[in-house]
This record gives sequence, C-alpha cells and structure tokens, in this order.
Amino acid sequence: MIDHPIVDAHVHLADPARFTYPWMDAAPSLKRPVLPADFSVAAAPYVIDRFVFVEVDVASPQQRAEAEWVASLAKADPRLQGIVAAAEIEKGAAVADDLDALAAIAGVKGVRRLIQNQPDPDFCLKPGFREGLALLAARDLSFDICVLHHQLGAVIEMVRRAPNVRFVLDHIGKPGIKAGLKEPWWSEIETLAGFDNVWCKISGVVTEADHQAWTREEVRPFIERTIECFGFDRVMYGGDWHVVELATPYPNWVELVDWVVEDASRHERKRLFRDNAIAFYRLDG
Repeated sequence: MIDHPIVDAHVHLADPARFTYPWMDAAPSLKRPVLPADFSVAAAPYVIDRFVFVEVDVASPQQRAEAEWVASLAKADPRLQGIVAAAEIEKGAAVADDLDALAAIAGVKGVRRLIQNQPDPDFCLKPGFREGLALLAARDLSFDICVLHHQLGAVIEMVRRAPNVRFVLDHIGKPGIKAGLKEPWWSEIETLAGFDNVWCKISGVVTEADHQAWTREEVRPFIERTIECFGFDRVMYGGDWHVVELATPYPNWVELVDWVVEDASRHERKRLFRDNAIAFYRLDG
C-alpha cells in the first residue's frame, strides 16, 4: 500500500486548440485538452505531489512553444516541477541553439527525441544524432529514450557511445507483450541496465498489451524483469497519463505497479514511487 505522496515521472499535457499533434488522429480519444487540473481528477484518489511533463510529439515548428507553454502552466501549479522538452537531436551541432533556448526555460530538465517512429533502424547511431547527444551534458540536460523493443539493440550501442549523457528509458523499452514476445527484450534490458548512466521508467506498460484484454499476470513479469535488472535505485514510477487511458484508468495502473512490488521494503517502494524521479530529474534543485 502506498502511504506517501507519489512523484510521477511521466505525464503528458496537451491542448489541440493550441498545438498540432498529427499522431492523435489515430487515437481520437486522446485528442482533447489535458491540463494539470484534469490530471488531478484522473489520478484520484491518489495524491501526486510532483510530476514531470514529457513532450507530446507536437509538430516540429511548435516544439519550443510547447515547452514555454508548459512552463507557464507550472507557474500556476507547483506540482509541475520538471519538463522534458522535444528537440531534434539528429541536427547535430545545429541543435545547439535549440538546446540553449530550452535550457533557459524554467523547469526544463531534459529532452526527448522520439526514436520509436523512425523507420531507419540506425537513426540514433547516425553521426548527427551522436553529435547532438554530446551537447547535452554541458547543458545539464538528460535524454529520455522512447523506443519499441526491436530498437533496443541500436539503443544499447547509442548509450555505449555516449557515456557522459544521463539517459532514462521510457516505458521499459516497450516490450512486445501483446505478441507474447520476451526475447530479445528480456536479454537486452539486462545489457542496457549494465550502463550506470541509464535509469528506467516503469511507465505505461499496459499499453503494450492488448488494450481490451490484458491481465495483471501477463504484464507482471516484464515489470519484475526490469526491476531485477536496474534495481530499485534506478527505476522510477511513471503514469504515462493520458496515453495510459488507452488501456486502463490511471488509478488502475498505480494499483498494478503497487501490486507487483508489494513484497518490496518500504524504502525500495519509496525509491520507485518518489525518490528516484526527484533524484534523476533534480527536482530539488
């Protein structure tokens, strides 16, 4: 049982009247305004006392504007303490100005460039992408890795070549739960966890199962495997709201994760549900 407020490391906020989200056309239930007040309603009865916004794949020209908009929301809601902004890392040296602008926005802690959508299997290994990644450390920005399970091999090589970057893997690398696949994800998640500069979010995993027919028992081994590999010192809870609603209401996801770790110590559970997100995203500083 969770007996302390939760820090959610992965929350989406959106306003389709303000920004363009092309991907939402394929998920019309998500194409609606979602603001901090809506998140409070969706999370009840759980208390989320801090959360991190993660970019929502807006159309390219709107990426900086999205981060600025979220920073304005944070002024009215002190729970919103971190922003992971969108940045086209593959631009290489040319992304420096974008990174400087983002780093100057209050609350920006890291960046994300969606790799999962890229048809080129070596997208994150191209010279431009590697050059862009190398610019993050000097600006004290982390990088959120969002990939599908079959892209983990390239991600492992990307991380190997960027030892100075702080990485966090979103959604445990999106394993093929619906298809009943364990390998190579099962082996590669252990390899990735071998890099000390990589942390992992236990976030949105149910969306990788059958949205209408998933079971706790089906999802549990993937969460357990992730914690086994990363340990309780490098995993953090993420709600992946509002995308998680494709498969389940937000409180059900909290309850599932809580159930998986019910035998863990209070200290370990607090690391997962609170302390690690604060540490990784430096929410106290």
